[in-house]
Amino acid sequence: MRTTIAILCSLLMPSVVFGQGLILPHPCQPIVCLANNPCPPCRPWGPTVIRQSSDVTADLTDRVLHYEVTETFVNRGRGIGEADYMFPLPKGAAFQDLKLSINGEMVSGEMISADKARAIYEQIVRQQRDPALVEWMGYGMLRARIFPIAPGEVKKVVIRFQMVAEREGDALRIDYAKGKSPDMAVTRLADDREEPGSSSFTLTLPSDPIYGTPYSPTHALTTVRRGARREVRVNGSSSAITLLVPVRKNSEPAISVLTYAPQNEDGFALVTLSPPAVAPRVTPRDVTLVLDVSGSMSGEKIEQARAAGKQLLQTLNSTDRFRLIDFSTDVHTFRDGFVPATRQNIADGSRYLETLDASGSTNISGALDDALRGAPTPGRLGLVLFVTDGEPTIGERDPEAIASRVDRLRGDRRIFSFGVGADLNAALVERLAVEGRGTAQFIRPNESVERAVSLVASRLANPVVTDVRVFADGVRLAKKLPSEAADIFAGQDYILLARYSGSGPAIVRFEGRTANGPVSWSTRVAFPSSSRENSFVARLWATQRIGYLSAERRKNGPSHEIDDEIRQLGERYAIPTEFTSYLVTEPGVLNQQVLRGRVSGVMTSSATGSPGAPSPSAKAFESARAASLQRGVTNLAVADESDLKKNDVVTRRVGARLFSLHDGIWTDAAHSASGRTLKIKPFSDAYFKLIDAIPELREVFALGDKVTVTTRGLTIEVTESGEATLGASELKAIQHSW
Repeated sequence: MRTTIAILCSLLMPSVVFGQGLILPHPCQPIVCLANNPCPPCRPWGPTVIRQSSDVTADLTDRVLHYEVTETFVNRGRGIGEADYMFPLPKGAAFQDLKLSINGEMVSGEMISADKARAIYEQIVRQQRDPALVEWMGYGMLRARIFPIAPGEVKKVVIRFQMVAEREGDALRIDYAKGKSPDMAVTRLADDREEPGSSSFTLTLPSDPIYGTPYSPTHALTTVRRGARREVRVNGSSSAITLLVPVRKNSEPAISVLTYAPQNEDGFALVTLSPPAVAPRVTPRDVTLVLDVSGSMSGEKIEQARAAGKQLLQTLNSTDRFRLIDFSTDVHTFRDGFVPATRQNIADGSRYLETLDASGSTNISGALDDALRGAPTPGRLGLVLFVTDGEPTIGERDPEAIASRVDRLRGDRRIFSFGVGADLNAALVERLAVEGRGTAQFIRPNESVERAVSLVASRLANPVVTDVRVFADGVRLAKKLPSEAADIFAGQDYILLARYSGSGPAIVRFEGRTANGPVSWSTRVAFPSSSRENSFVARLWATQRIGYLSAERRKNGPSHEIDDEIRQLGERYAIPTEFTSYLVTEPGVLNQQVLRGRVSGVMTSSATGSPGAPSPSAKAFESARAASLQRGVTNLAVADESDLKKNDVVTRRVGARLFSLHDGIWTDAAHSASGRTLKIKPFSDAYFKLIDAIPELREVFALGDKVTVTTRGLTIEVTESGEATLGASELKAIQHSW
């Protein structure tokens, strides 16, 4: 029944375009068997025809999305296969055509009415059999019969349809369920590993200033220009895709707000600002590179550091100035003070970097004093990039004293720190960046210093708006991330995550500074009091919140309040932290990472003092690195990467929840043995009433026919031994507690 659940529950959500059709093999019908091979035993609904790939392209032209879905299927059975291919059309879609390649010929499909689909579905459910047809709850469904399919033969289906892209504030919103269905083919590789069938989603749109840079809160994106159009490829394995394409006039920004409002608590908001296509004059920069050249930086590290410095120099423009500072026992500089970023000065700076050798001690305090001496120049953005691989060993050695002095001298300069290897004071590296309104990068010994520095340097190339702050009139924004004023650089969006209280119409306002003076942009937004849409926003906020709380904990030491909040967020949203680790292994499997005291890249409390456990400095390094990644999370793809989950655990993300497959049961990471447990029989009256009462369960139940999900002391377990009916009062109580 697993396929049934996945399809039925998916079809109950018409707001999302579903990127995969469905192959339903015909059960236990006479088939033609190959010569000299006996017919396989009849296995009702056993999939012999399975999906091999699913590739979707969406072309945006004049606010209309032109979809082309190409899916390939293969017969993995020993006999001739027969099946139906079903594809549910999204609400408001205009069907163009369906092409099915059979023996080189194109076979037409047919449209099934919603009433007919419902009647067939109800009849089959009453017979307690998996349905050969499922309903589309008020919309259309395409069907194509695929017969015959020889063993090993591959068939291709191509569907084309169009629909108008919906607006979300000042952006076009595109939702698509790329997904991985249970029938996805698995390819056996040469080393006997299995590789699942492929799926892809690509959006193309005009290279027109009216469209801003596409952004996804669920996936990482890769964008390339192809002539007069841009091609945006969605990366990552999460199934439900959300894309926002800013739509703006040349002189106006694009602002979009995604909200998630669970009942009986403050809501969550993700606010995105895309600056105007015609940006104000770029703010000139004063860029300072501070390089550790102590003895521990010898070898490959100093070579990469020199290369990183050269790449940084190449990002400077004619309005910028720069300084180069290198330190070991003593502090040295390339010339006194800032020099203009002329071609000659950049060439001279590159030659200076080439002369740097690694030797001596680590005078961190002296280097930072030199980098921050003198007041910042008004009208220029001060950026400090600080690279070190060690502890302070000369000069001021107290990290607290160094950080306090930097805070006094910094002014409005931004500090971006890079910690190389575990033999450093990770808390100091992190604190310099967090309090300096920058980012902290923690680079393992086998990673590239050059790449880390150059990536940050390229992002900081052209500041468009600085000191951006967000205000709301009509609702109250709290626990905002970032909490301090931030900067927007060319080609980037400003992304704010926050909790909100209140509901109804409100005005969201941005204020900042440009080289031409102050700017203020605003938009009207309706904040709902209760909404189940965009549940991923809660996890994005929680991930960033944990990153900032972890930094605060390292700065001021543990406290019950901070520790409890980190623990609660980690447990509720399945995020590895200092106090929570999510690990599921098959029976009898003992992961070697556990033997070393590490789970998903996060140290467990039991690791301390155990044989082979990491050193305290290595543990601090990994903890700070994880928190740094969490603070930079703006989409689910980055959130999953920051979790550093093991590759050998089968997991699925459903909104803000993480599920793992263990002994055939999809289990919520937030599940615990405490609290009340309600067992529900799949496909029963109680099952469907719960779906209607709690829409969030549609996606959860779509995982399979054995699911365990937990919230606020209540666990719902979908199992064959569960209840088939629910009383009205009990259903209402469940809905209220959810």
